[in-house]
Amino acid sequence: QVQLVESGGGLVQAGGSLRLSCAASGRTFRRYAMGWFRQRPGKEREFVAAISWSGGGTYYADSVKGRFTISRDNAKNTVYLQMNSLKPEDTAVYYCAAERSDYGLGSSYSSAYEYWGQGTQVTVSS
Repeated sequence: QVQLVESGGGLVQAGGSLRLSCAASGRTFRRYAMGWFRQRPGKEREFVAAISWSGGGTYYADSVKGRFTISRDNAKNTVYLQMNSLKPEDTAVYYCAAERSDYGLGSSYSSAYEYWGQGTQVTVSS
């Protein structure tokens, strides 16, 4: 089984940057596509970014294209989300997730993911 722990959230001024990390346990981490989702008060989780099992393919929500970058280091069992040019609208709890199937290419649907972290709060002030 895979366990995920997010870190790196905090308070930042608009225009600033943060890097989120997701540390994973499990011998088969490199077989899973990984995703980042976020949730704002009163709303369902929404897709942010995804990366294929090999790291060769990345996908982004339109709202973060050009500002966020997802990457992974399979040797360290870690996935990252680099967030630049942050806006107040980016304020949310951010969740890391591992896809349900082996050798996935990445998905924007939350139902495709089986394992979830506890979330980390990101707050962007204006």
